[in-house]
Amino acid sequence: MPNGAQALMKTLADAGIEVCFTNPGTSEMHFVAALDDEPRMRAVLALFEGVATGAADGYARMADKPAATLLHLGCGLGNGLANLHNARKGKVPVVNIVGDHATHHVKYDAQLQSDIETVARNVSPGFVRTSKSTAELCRDAADAITAARGLPGQVATLILPADVSWGDGGVPATVPPQPPAPVADDGTVQAIATAIRSGKKAALLLGGRALREPALVAAARIAASNGVKLFAECFPTRIERGAGLPVVERIAYLAELAGVQLADVEHLVLVDSKAPVSFFAYPGKKSYLVPETCQVHTLATPEQDARASLEKLVAALGAASAQPALQPAQRPDRPRGRLTAEKVCKAVGHLMPENAIIVDESITSGLMLSAMTAGAPRHDVITLTGGAIGQGLPAAVGAAIACPQRPVFALIGDGTSMYTIQALWTMAREQLNVTTIIFNNATYSVLNIEIERVGAVEAGPKAKSQLDISNPVIDFARLAQGMGVHGVRVDNAEDLAKAMEYALAHPGPHLIEAVVPESLNGVKRKVLPWVLRSLPNLPLSLTRALKRKIAP
Repeated sequence: MPNGAQALMKTLADAGIEVCFTNPGTSEMHFVAALDDEPRMRAVLALFEGVATGAADGYARMADKPAATLLHLGCGLGNGLANLHNARKGKVPVVNIVGDHATHHVKYDAQLQSDIETVARNVSPGFVRTSKSTAELCRDAADAITAARGLPGQVATLILPADVSWGDGGVPATVPPQPPAPVADDGTVQAIATAIRSGKKAALLLGGRALREPALVAAARIAASNGVKLFAECFPTRIERGAGLPVVERIAYLAELAGVQLADVEHLVLVDSKAPVSFFAYPGKKSYLVPETCQVHTLATPEQDARASLEKLVAALGAASAQPALQPAQRPDRPRGRLTAEKVCKAVGHLMPENAIIVDESITSGLMLSAMTAGAPRHDVITLTGGAIGQGLPAAVGAAIACPQRPVFALIGDGTSMYTIQALWTMAREQLNVTTIIFNNATYSVLNIEIERVGAVEAGPKAKSQLDISNPVIDFARLAQGMGVHGVRVDNAEDLAKAMEYALAHPGPHLIEAVVPESLNGVKRKVLPWVLRSLPNLPLSLTRALKRKIAP
């Protein structure tokens, strides 16, 4: 009869979980040993727990099913919390397995003893369970898998005591099939159809699975037949875009610019999304970004089928024959000269192949990325859903494992990359087809903007030093080489393009360190807060032109 770990491994594999991202310790050794008993399970080692959790997030976004993680006790879970937070905010399914001390050992309060359940509830509020016996373990695991992959997706944390893992008598459990998701009811659909037909300015705000092609096409038919504006969440979990797909405008990060986008909307329809709010609170500024004159409707909650609900609204509006507006194929010219962040984005748009995956954690350096890639071949974009930086490199690991035939581009800020730089080692170990581009501007650029936006007093030398990472300047190319990844440093557009072409011609992990100035520096950064404060007093047409200039 198998022990608990062996039975758990079979339960996971039988449920279709094929990858486990691991950073194990002593309490997890029986689980580690059980990996050899299950050929269907791929084990991917991470050198930091935040890489394991971020990789599980990226994997699930692209595979549309959960991976497992294996973490060591409460401290290991704590190290992985930031990227589990991002997964929670993105409604991403993850089966999070956390080892614990043997049940009889807990009373001794050993050095690594902690309250794992309390830590876990921060990122998996819907399911946290400590398995009490080997006999119950697989049933607990089946419940965790069911919770993780149901709508909305979530992080489900199963805490695995060592003796439950090594104990004999494990019995694999079967995970029931996922029931179909409910669709918006007739009354809701008719009420929203009436609002759209009212002649007032209406917009759809799409999130979650509403940003996949079938749902996008349905939304675009509504837009084409009724003059409805299409918006996407500021930080989508995954959005399908590029030539031949409907055009959707993302809500801006800067609250002032988001207010410009929504200023004249009188009916806002939420589809697998929430009403937009400011990322942070700012003195004297609103946190809730929907205009007071706008009525908010919910077509589909995250628990509902967004695509089917949109198609039901299409039928109610008689829009089935409407021709959706699609993005034409167009690429920017090949960039030349001294490198800037905008030219890096331009090079990506110029060279990106068909069916690529972009993992975007470029922060301020990527302001032009969306515009430069809009007409590129079809691709997916993964973004920083929860705002906890350090997601990009691990998510690229997971995306590459989920989609091994697709090239992955990870566009990462220099500061954020250092949170989980160990992901490069996993890319090399697994020989993943990831091209990482690090924007090295040697500063926390976004915080240089925010210190002025929040109304902080004039920053002195001590304050400024907390936002400056130029002393010493990090050599990312050498860091990459030290972890087995081909790395080069470039400071002009010609060399960048050559490096990208080399990476595309030689699948495998590559890192290109792009030395660039800040996107918003000097006069631009000084003027930006003044411009943002002035927006409410300017004509809407002018404010929208300014918005397109700052963040297209």
